[in-house]
Amino acid sequence: MAELHVELVAADRKVWSGEASLVVARTSSGEIGIMPGHQPLLGVLVSGPVTIRSTGADSGTVIAAVHGGFISFADNKLSILAEIAELSYEIDVQRAERALEKAKSEQDSAAERRADVRLRAVAVAR
Repeated sequence: MAELHVELVAADRKVWSGEASLVVARTSSGEIGIMPGHQPLLGVLVSGPVTIRSTGADSGTVIAAVHGGFISFADNKLSILAEIAELSYEIDVQRAERALEKAKSEQDSAAERRADVRLRAVAVAR
């Protein structure tokens, strides 16, 4: 089976690295799916869940909440360079729900979007 190497990096840490058969992310041009052999690309990420179908010893689906950044693919190597990225299992759902309610009451659209993306990533992972 063909694979692509994926590096998901946030501004403060390496979030996930490994082999995958498919990655789905949201860019400023819309949602994109990347498989081995995809045409080279460079895109601007928008906030949303990123789905990685990992292969190998720990195969499965990895979901991350990504908040802005860039995506680059060439030579079967995919780099996701995010401003902020959290794996779904790292997200505290109750804290995200409180943050969403607070952001709504304060009419803070950026904070509301971040909390919403966290909750959507957890929902997709279930």
